[in-house]
Amino acid sequence: MEGGFLFTVVVLVLALAWFWNSIYVIKEWERGVVLRLGRLMPQAKGAGLRLVMYPIETLTRINLRIETLDVPPQDIITRDNVSVKVNAVCYFRVVDANLALSQVQNYGYATSQLAQTTIRSVVGQFELDEILSQRDKVNAKLQIILDTDTESWGIKVTKVEVKQVDIPESMQRAIARQAEAERERRAKVIHADGEFQASQKLADAARVLETQPSAIQLRYLQTLTEIGVEKNTTIVFPLPIDIINKWVQTLGGSQR
Repeated sequence: MEGGFLFTVVVLVLALAWFWNSIYVIKEWERGVVLRLGRLMPQAKGAGLRLVMYPIETLTRINLRIETLDVPPQDIITRDNVSVKVNAVCYFRVVDANLALSQVQNYGYATSQLAQTTIRSVVGQFELDEILSQRDKVNAKLQIILDTDTESWGIKVTKVEVKQVDIPESMQRAIARQAEAERERRAKVIHADGEFQASQKLADAARVLETQPSAIQLRYLQTLTEIGVEKNTTIVFPLPIDIINKWVQTLGGSQR
């Protein structure tokens, strides 16, 4: 009697231990990759309460959420032979749990190393000005190359962003001088364009005054009004140049 009871207890304990090792709770953002006697099952188990036939089957959880990968600074020589340090951030996620487990030993480390080598090779194809001013173009090319290379691992690279570009101090001074020269050039062009527009307006005004002689007198009176507003003790009376020219011509003719 005691032997039968002890056997029942042992069997019950073993059953509970087997059930405890066979039951899994998979979260919504996880997938369970199952190996049965070393063979990979074609379909990963979804979220919920899952039963695995321990020890024949083993289950490995794979996280499907987006992971952030910080790429350390890389020493790169650009196409125009400028030495820079570039660091970036990479966002990726697992889209096929079976491939992520079976095709690469550590998909996170493998993606990190691939991102570093890709940044060195891709950024080196651009000139410094393109890296600084066309960063979206560089990011898009990095994302396409990384996504293509990691597709066979069941990894989807969603975004790659170049965070910082460190430039040597001597190059920074050269860029500052170039920017200053460019600003001076634009200032001179704007000033010359303003002078040209002003000369055009003055020429238009001269043509109008030439066709309307009374407008000259009105302009003289407006000038006197503007001077009077300032409460000056000295009044400047504008004298037409044409009258002076006629006086000069008259005096010259009388002298002859």
